[in-house]
Amino acid sequence: MPLTPDPSTAAPSSSPTKRVLLAAPRGYCAGVDRAVVTVEKALELYGPPVYVRKEIVHNKHVVQTLRDRGAVFVDETDQVPEGATVIFSAHGVAPIVHEEAAARSLKTIDATCPLVTKVHREAVRFANEDFDILLVGHEGHEEVVGTSGEAPEHIVLVDGPHAVAGVTVRDPEKVVWLSQTTLSVDETLETVAKLRERFPKLQNPPSDDICYATQNRQLAVKQMARDADLMIVVGSRNSSNSVRLVEVALEHGAGAGHLVDYAAEIDPAWLEGVSTVGVTSGASVPEILVRDVLAFLAERGYADVQSVVAAEESLLFALPNELRRDLKARSGGDPAPIRRDSSPQTPDPLH
Repeated sequence: MPLTPDPSTAAPSSSPTKRVLLAAPRGYCAGVDRAVVTVEKALELYGPPVYVRKEIVHNKHVVQTLRDRGAVFVDETDQVPEGATVIFSAHGVAPIVHEEAAARSLKTIDATCPLVTKVHREAVRFANEDFDILLVGHEGHEEVVGTSGEAPEHIVLVDGPHAVAGVTVRDPEKVVWLSQTTLSVDETLETVAKLRERFPKLQNPPSDDICYATQNRQLAVKQMARDADLMIVVGSRNSSNSVRLVEVALEHGAGAGHLVDYAAEIDPAWLEGVSTVGVTSGASVPEILVRDVLAFLAERGYADVQSVVAAEESLLFALPNELRRDLKARSGGDPAPIRRDSSPQTPDPLH
């Protein structure tokens, strides 16, 4: 006769395995890394205080850490004492800001991301050729303000696909688009496609002006979102690319998504019934904050960390010329491009 298993000896049903999916790339992009190192090196070289116009990058932890070391963040150059040193943020500034700084005899160090600088140069070039420039970006964002200031009479801001219908140009035959670098390529091209429906002769900018950092971080989230019961994005609320990572996760199937500056902001209730947690960070976030989140999760049983690699990044930027010159004068050698351990692209993140 068939044997019936004894319930007392049956193997217990296993509980769902807890794991973390860790996005790569994540965290600091090359432009942010360069900007943060610029402030750090300036503090070492000149001593505090070193003034910084606007937040050097959009991250609460980074700004506070630099403030603790002697950086003074101001909104405008007229808040900087005459003759002092001021650093311009990674987002760039309009030409008038450079003029204001010169009028106050300020020593300026321009930490604008080189890719943003390229967009500025293209804006000037197309304006000189009398093009109307359709700038895809968010109204009020510091980068958009800086780019618009290069050619205010030629630039029309297009704040997403919904704004396309209201765009007017002088000559539909002479129209080109540029983009805020912190938008993903996909988001930008959605707007560009609608613009091209209205303006078939719309020209593209040079392809090497495109920043793929935002795109790469979103791509990793898209690849892991469908498997994530919960997505935790490390980043500040004034960081548009960090906020967007949460939105992308939810749009692509994550069960829930939250933005946190620090591990301490994670509510343990979020983990109830969760087997897979996705973790990533915005382009202004240092890796130490991600490691704190991983440690928090490991203490709660999520010790299995698996990387989801969407792209490899190897871009390096040299420090600003003004700073390199002074560093060279002190050390006798030209400082090499700096890339810290900000976003490991391969496992193992905890070792």
